[in-house]
Amino acid sequence: MKKIIALLLALTMLVLVGCQAKPAAPAASAEPTEIEFWTFQELHVSFYEEMAKEWNEANPDRQIKLVPTVYPFEDMHTNLSLALQAGKGAPDLVDIEFGKYANFLKGDIQLEPLNDIVEPELPNIIKARVDIYSKDGKYYGICFHVGAAIIFYNKELCDAAGINYEDIKTWDDYYEAAKKFKEANPDKYWMSVESSDIWHMWPQLAELGADMTDADGNPTIDTPEMARVLEYNRKMVNEGLAIVAPGTYHHAEEFYSMMDEGNICSIVMPFWYLDRFTNYMPDLAGKMVTAPLPVWEAGEKRSVGQGGTGTSVTKQADDPELTKAFLAFCKLSKEGGIQEWKMCGFDPIRTEVWSMEDVTHDPENTFVKFYVNNPFDTLLQIKDEVVAVNNNEALPGVLDEMKAVVLQKAYETDEPIEDILAEAQASVESEG
Repeated sequence: MKKIIALLLALTMLVLVGCQAKPAAPAASAEPTEIEFWTFQELHVSFYEEMAKEWNEANPDRQIKLVPTVYPFEDMHTNLSLALQAGKGAPDLVDIEFGKYANFLKGDIQLEPLNDIVEPELPNIIKARVDIYSKDGKYYGICFHVGAAIIFYNKELCDAAGINYEDIKTWDDYYEAAKKFKEANPDKYWMSVESSDIWHMWPQLAELGADMTDADGNPTIDTPEMARVLEYNRKMVNEGLAIVAPGTYHHAEEFYSMMDEGNICSIVMPFWYLDRFTNYMPDLAGKMVTAPLPVWEAGEKRSVGQGGTGTSVTKQADDPELTKAFLAFCKLSKEGGIQEWKMCGFDPIRTEVWSMEDVTHDPENTFVKFYVNNPFDTLLQIKDEVVAVNNNEALPGVLDEMKAVVLQKAYETDEPIEDILAEAQASVESEG
């Protein structure tokens, strides 16, 4: 009996020791919450997927499953408007383009206010890039980037023509360089303009202290400043120094092809255009440089924040708090800012990233390797000169008129600029 009792005690001790030595099983991850996401830009999807992966690694108890859908630009905004009006069918999370955003801040706004995630980060971000998606003290969207306007030069072409792009300080200098370039390259063009988009000329307008609308929300198409900008660009086209972009804008396949073949030397576009070169014009690797814009007169600010994507949470979101937390992680955090630069070539709104040289000057970075100079060196030159534009309910109508009528007439007809602008102003005001 004593032997049996001793054996039982020994077995009991082994079981107890075994239980103590066995590590505790990890807590099971929560079932992922689906976040339906709509965008009009395929290049954004990879960024959000990477951020969803990082979120899940950092939040095992708040797992998400991102379900992205990419729509054509107009279709997405139309579908979103219809779904919000109907009260069903909208996604949890959505990218809304800057020029369309004011349409979604009318009447009974169907987007979630984001003050609880934005306000704590205001000391760390460029406030103007959330202000443009706000109304009545409430923030509804968060931008991807500052969108600082810069100029891109094909340095190889400049060098061959004996042009030092760094000597170009004013638009008069730019014009003289264009004539010199044309003499050396009769079959090529110094620049291109867009007849169906505004990226190339809005910075020229902003340098003059003008805008598409005023601070009170009134259209400002018919102004001396607008006339000056369009007259300048028309002159460049008429003299064969500039070409209207094939496909009518700087996002057309026809334009990418012509630029990639080295037939256009320079274009004015926002900083976010960096990835259009890396993705669609690969033959220009090691040839392109970035630089601050020329100005009309010395002392003018050399850039403007252009475009943007206000990512928003709709009131139809299944879990608005989780969706907002994920949005904050993507667009307000340091981690998000780093990935915006690394993956997309954006100038993030979180400013601490700008001074992280190990990130911005990483020799393995796609954009650092592609461009002759470091794009962030250009950005740092103009960081205190980026003017904000007005965004209000009049802007979508003004932009539609500029894209559909004004620029096409300005660059492809001989109709007097003053008449074009007066007619466009009257048209927008009649619709407003």
